[in-house]
Amino acid sequence: MAIWKDPTPAAKPEPHRFDVPAPKPEPAATATPPAPAPMRAVDTAARESIIAADLTIEGKIEGSGHVRIAGKFKGDVRVQGNLTIEQGAKVSGGVSANKVTLAGELNGNVETAQQVELQQTGVVNGDIKTGSLTVAAGSRIRGHVECGWSEKDSKAATPPASSTSSASSSNKMESGGAA
Repeated sequence: MAIWKDPTPAAKPEPHRFDVPAPKPEPAATATPPAPAPMRAVDTAARESIIAADLTIEGKIEGSGHVRIAGKFKGDVRVQGNLTIEQGAKVSGGVSANKVTLAGELNGNVETAQQVELQQTGVVNGDIKTGSLTVAAGSRIRGHVECGWSEKDSKAATPPASSTSSASSSNKMESGGAA
């Protein structure tokens, strides 16, 4: 302690600062968050598009991923993945997919599919062409069904021409011949 008066006032101590170091930038490879583990296990499940139950969409769907429709869709669906039409959903248009699972209503044709599964609440108003068809009790189909045939088998098994001239000429026109 000084016995004389110091001409300079005592400096106030600065409050203690907690300096938080700035976060280090992560490498570019880890900049995006990793996908959850279950989605990595099934690679194609990560590419599923969903039309929710409260949506109504009109247009065309094309792609290589899976599609799940819970709402209403008007238009053609052509995917190289799986198509699921859930209970209460309505689709109006042509369908082409690897596997079609139908618990809702389809007003249109399943033009090509490796497998079609018609569940108990499923309704089809149209034709079905598939390699394998599973039909649950209670489901309904109104249309022509071809299953178990490949494209080359179905062309080889075309029905013979009818004896009537109009049916005969229409068969010739379909096969590319002259009328």
